[in-house]
Amino acid sequence: MGLAHAVDHYENFPVASLLCPPRWRGAVVALYGLARWADDVADEGDRPAAQRLALLRRLRAELQREPAGPAADDAPWGARVRDWHAARRRHGLPLQPVLDLLDAFEQDVRWTAQRRRMADEAELLDYCRRSANPVGRLMLHLAGVRDPRAQAESDAVCTALQLINCWQDLGVDEARGRRYLPDAWLRRHGLNPQRPLTDHDAEALTPVVRHGCAVARAALARGWDLPRRVGGRFGWELRLVLQGGLRVLQRVEALGGRVLAQRPRLRGADVPLLLWRALAHRPPAVRDELVC
Repeated sequence: MGLAHAVDHYENFPVASLLCPPRWRGAVVALYGLARWADDVADEGDRPAAQRLALLRRLRAELQREPAGPAADDAPWGARVRDWHAARRRHGLPLQPVLDLLDAFEQDVRWTAQRRRMADEAELLDYCRRSANPVGRLMLHLAGVRDPRAQAESDAVCTALQLINCWQDLGVDEARGRRYLPDAWLRRHGLNPQRPLTDHDAEALTPVVRHGCAVARAALARGWDLPRRVGGRFGWELRLVLQGGLRVLQRVEALGGRVLAQRPRLRGADVPLLLWRALAHRPPAVRDELVC
């Protein structure tokens, strides 16, 4: 979970930053390359849904081959599967977290094609469990951390970062026909979930967005002790990721419903502040917006 990626692309996937222990970098790069390719299949370009799903199913079958066979460089995923298999053998990485990621990508494709949205918070959190939490579990495996409490904290952090990404990209996702604000939240605030979000003014959307931010903030707080628990360079890496996520969250909160038209992001000028805050590593305040 590198700082550069948290600042620039912010989707919870790790990159091999300077703080990442060198012995992990090959595995981290292999995981990122595989996940990035699969995510682009689900999101980018103009392929029809059936073709996207067929590619993801082919990738799943290739990953499940036991023993792992050689991946042809001319396959759609290039050498990414070969690199993943090599990293998996070297570090004893479990396969299920990667299959969970693929399941979330496939859900995105299916639900977008069906124009289906998140019904409630339970569906949203289940999506986070598959789309984000597996990355943290794999990173803990590389770190040799098997403590159930650390795993629960990692899940909370990854869920929080995924939620922050959802609210940061609210307008981008809506334009793609994809929405992560649950219908139940919209109804609770008197809004019709059948209407496009752009039909609502920013003031009407603000309490819904801020509730989503409160859910993310509470999850961040639940995982805030993880850097101290894992320690070392990985612990500092996590501190920076947490601070980057919190900084984006603060900007989303400040924009409220205006985030639909204005995507907040971190820039190079934010780095000194993130470094300073990482040194102190004070936990985020959990606000009252959760009670609504």
